[in-house]
Amino acid sequence: MQVEVKSNLIEQFITNAKNTTATVERIYADTDSLNNSLITTVGDEMAILAEPVYVNTDLLSIFKSNKNVITNPAKDLLPQIKVGITDAFCAIASTGSVCISTTDNISNLISMLVRKHIVLVDCKTIVPRPRDIFSNEYLIKEEPKHNFSIITGPSATADMGPLVRGVHGPGKLHIIVLE
Repeated sequence: MQVEVKSNLIEQFITNAKNTTATVERIYADTDSLNNSLITTVGDEMAILAEPVYVNTDLLSIFKSNKNVITNPAKDLLPQIKVGITDAFCAIASTGSVCISTTDNISNLISMLVRKHIVLVDCKTIVPRPRDIFSNEYLIKEEPKHNFSIITGPSATADMGPLVRGVHGPGKLHIIVLE
């Protein structure tokens, strides 16, 4: 029963994330699968990788050796980097949102400055609704110890007329759900 419920949450999350115009893929949580997915998604671009906190760091061991991957960029290099990779501490099925910690690493910069944001999500951290982030049944069992952003789809605005993507953040959001 628990596996079926989690599978339904994963499917709901993927559907709702795609409805926000994010791209989503579901892969096995192994080094080769993640490396292949990231290489395909990043292409020939230079990418900045925030050290993962909520996803097993060993999964990125092959990808981190790629010559186009930077983990500690100099500030003058940041404007040149078009792709950024972070992990999420959870995802929300009902909205298709990902929750990114903005404390203690460069995830905040990545989630705002790059053109394409790739987010790694452990499928075990998908919760049904936003309020479940704070539920004892799910993730945060005490007061949150970090700041975070809830990201729902790529950045978009229609303030001045037609819809424009990428004005206030990444114009593309790609989510990799790890099973």
